[in-house]
Amino acid sequence: MTTDIIISVRELEKHFDEGKLKALRGVSADIKRGEVVVVIGPSGSGKSTFLRCLNLLEEPTKGTVTVEGVNITDPKVNINKHREKMGMVFQHFNLFPHMTILKNMTLAPRKLLKKSKAEAEEKAVSLLKRVGLADRAGAYPSQLSGGQKQRIAIVRALCMEPQVMLFDEPTSALDPEMVGEVLDVMKELAHEGMTMVVVTHEMGFAREVADRVIFMDEGQIVEEGTPEEIFNNPQHPRTQDFLKKVL
Repeated sequence: MTTDIIISVRELEKHFDEGKLKALRGVSADIKRGEVVVVIGPSGSGKSTFLRCLNLLEEPTKGTVTVEGVNITDPKVNINKHREKMGMVFQHFNLFPHMTILKNMTLAPRKLLKKSKAEAEEKAVSLLKRVGLADRAGAYPSQLSGGQKQRIAIVRALCMEPQVMLFDEPTSALDPEMVGEVLDVMKELAHEGMTMVVVTHEMGFAREVADRVIFMDEGQIVEEGTPEEIFNNPQHPRTQDFLKKVL
């Protein structure tokens, strides 16, 4: 892993309800190229808001997000161009129900990256093979299980050749027996050196795959460190209390 910082967040604040609810309170963090950062914490701690601010799906109230040296919180910046560099996978799969899997996967590369139909389809089919779903290219989302849909959502994001993948609780809407098949795809991506920021409740995944774990509570980063440091020897009482309940 390099020390090259790909995303830099400084003093991020996000307020809702005319400032009554402070979802983020002065969060600063750096994400290095090739690093897998897993964000954990109780519900309502600001994890998903933090993740969604990284590609401005949530507009920060204050603070800056810099991606590859460009301050994307500057209103003059073409945010859509920067979003193309960041794949995002949500809790719910967000596939277009009226389109086949192949069409779902090739739509954005053709429209945004201006790829030819043949080129986009070749890439999509090779990614489908990778996640064991090549035979589902002609199927519609309603014909797939939740785990299959989420694997499609991941490879659909990869079709855009992103430099960073953001995952917002990608397994929390799945039946327990389908969680593993989605985490396996994410583990493979991590091993290949994809830069990833993952908000998850899957502590086993955090322990096994993360380079760094960030624990958030009440809109702040309370503690961060390697999985060993956070899970085996947490320093902050709030981290200790949280892990006692979830491990």
